[in-house]
Amino acid sequence: MTLQGKVALVAGATRGAGRGIARALGEAGAIVYCTGRSSRAGKVDPKRPETIEETAEMASAAGGSGIAIRVDHTEESSVVELFERVRKDQGKLDILINDIWGGDQLTEWGKTFWQVDLQKGFTLMERAIHTHIITSRHGLPLMLEGDGGLIVELTDGAFYGYRGQLFYDLCKMSVIRLAYAMSVELSGKPITALAITPGFMRSEAVLDHFGVSEETWREGIAKDPHFEQSETPMLVGRVIAALAADPQVKRFAGQALTCWDMAREYGVKDIDGRQPHWDEHLDAAIDEILDADSPSMEELMLLTLRKSQIDFDDSRAAQAVRIENCLDQHGGPVGLSS
Repeated sequence: MTLQGKVALVAGATRGAGRGIARALGEAGAIVYCTGRSSRAGKVDPKRPETIEETAEMASAAGGSGIAIRVDHTEESSVVELFERVRKDQGKLDILINDIWGGDQLTEWGKTFWQVDLQKGFTLMERAIHTHIITSRHGLPLMLEGDGGLIVELTDGAFYGYRGQLFYDLCKMSVIRLAYAMSVELSGKPITALAITPGFMRSEAVLDHFGVSEETWREGIAKDPHFEQSETPMLVGRVIAALAADPQVKRFAGQALTCWDMAREYGVKDIDGRQPHWDEHLDAAIDEILDADSPSMEELMLLTLRKSQIDFDDSRAAQAVRIENCLDQHGGPVGLSS
């Protein structure tokens, strides 16, 4: 797997999946443009220390060539200038990653759609959907001038059920649809658009939440046993690098892929040699809860969430019935109040 000579742009590369993807593309030898708002020249969120410059340095240290450019992707003129620079510097663009988010502080978990702050929700949509459209709109013409390429939309979950909060669900589903719509319009052209979800990812914020570092992450399992199946942001990055290097990647056009399935498809492993499979783990955990006599409130909440996730998935109809029966036996779904 090599991306030597390839030019990539990771929009939203400051931290989390974006940083892992930039590092992994660099590891494969690519020239990686790392964009975002948090820079050494000024940070949007002072509570987080990560910067695009650090990400670019990591991509270079991994074996590629990282280039940091501070960009607010909600500003169309800035995005136009970004691709003009890439065209001037490289003359092409082979890989475009849309991982812009900026929604952690805007997502109002625990509120129904008639309780949410609409302005927060609309700002979230601007950051997590509009930016992806703007970036793809102005990046595609440069990609079409080349020999082919890959566009990746980062999402959360490859399912069509509900993700627990209205605006969060809209954003994560919208980019899946965006990847599909782009793939339809790219039919007959040598560019593949697809979406992918990581699993339980140990981002910088998640590590902080558990009070651990990447070196001591296993200590977090005591707080949440599901944490044992977590992965670093490098795993989804390595999977995307494998997709970008695959001459037959077109077979995945328009699909919503999972990091865990694609890791097995390509034989990709995380930095610690592991290959966690989130769906298999979660299904086993759900079966264990369903077989228990007295599930805890936390377990009932997990069942409620899983039931929403697998709506519209006929292959999981039997599991959905078991979950519904279990919830009915213990007072009904657990979650938002009316």
